[in-house]
This record gives sequence, C-alpha cells and structure tokens, in this order.
Amino acid sequence: MKKLTTLILCIALIISLITDIKNRKILNVVTIPAVFTGLVLNTVDAGFDGFLFSFYGLVTGFVLLIIPYALGGMAAGDVKLLMAIGALKGTAFVFGSFLYIAIIGGVIAFLILVKQKELLNSMKRILFSAQLKTLDGLNKNELHHAFPYGVAIVLGTISFYGVNML
Repeated sequence: MKKLTTLILCIALIISLITDIKNRKILNVVTIPAVFTGLVLNTVDAGFDGFLFSFYGLVTGFVLLIIPYALGGMAAGDVKLLMAIGALKGTAFVFGSFLYIAIIGGVIAFLILVKQKELLNSMKRILFSAQLKTLDGLNKNELHHAFPYGVAIVLGTISFYGVNML
C-alpha cells in the first residue's frame, strides 16, 4: 500500500504543480479524492489504526496551514493539498514535509524580493509592523500569493521524501 499511496501522492503533486503554475489554482478534483483515497487505502492496509494514521495526518496538514490561510497568506487549495499529503502519508511525513516547504517557500520569496529589488523595503515594513505589534502597516495584497505556493509545497514534499529515501 505504501507504494500505491506514494504513486497517488506523486500524481496529485504533479497535477497541482502544473495547475498552480498555469492558473494559480490547486484543484479540488485533485485534492479531495487524494484525501479520501489516503483514508481508504490506509484503513484497508491497517484497519482502524490505518484510519487514525491517515486522519491524524490530514488534521496535521490542516492545522499547519490554517493560520496562514486565515491571515490571507495562502489559498484553500494549498491547505487541502497539505491535508492530502497528510492523509496519504501520515503525521510525521506531513510535518517533515512542512519544514522543507517552509524553507523552500522562504528561499523562493527571498529570491523574488531580491529580483524585484523590494527586499529592503519589505524588511522595513515588516520590522515597523512588528514594533507596532500589528499587521496594519502591511498591505494584505503584498502578503497574498507573491508566487504560487503550490510550487513550494511540491518541492518541499519531494525533497523531504528524497532525503528520507537515502
């Protein structure tokens, strides 16, 4: 079953990467079936323990991105894709992937800011807002979708998987 869940994960990641780059959307038609497939396959493989493995992974994926989503920093498709990763591969995998996703997302954002010559201005606005203990000084549009975050999700997940295969 592990090979099948990995195959489904790869298919969901590839499709999500393509649609997020092309249309800035991660499709429900990809993420929702991946979530349910993870729940079913893990349940068939290990019974109720498999269901809990999958369910806890799904919830972990949700919890990790719900605050950035609520603040407008990412879209619902990003959250659902991380939930699908968790449902297919479990809590430890989704959490490990999340760490790689955050690093890769930060590097991509840094490179974009450097390329657009906005790094210094952005740092000043962030520090000023932090001193005021509010995000009011930041334009919400600047925080939302500087790039399709599905790219970081896919690259981070693949990187974590690759490191764990060594």
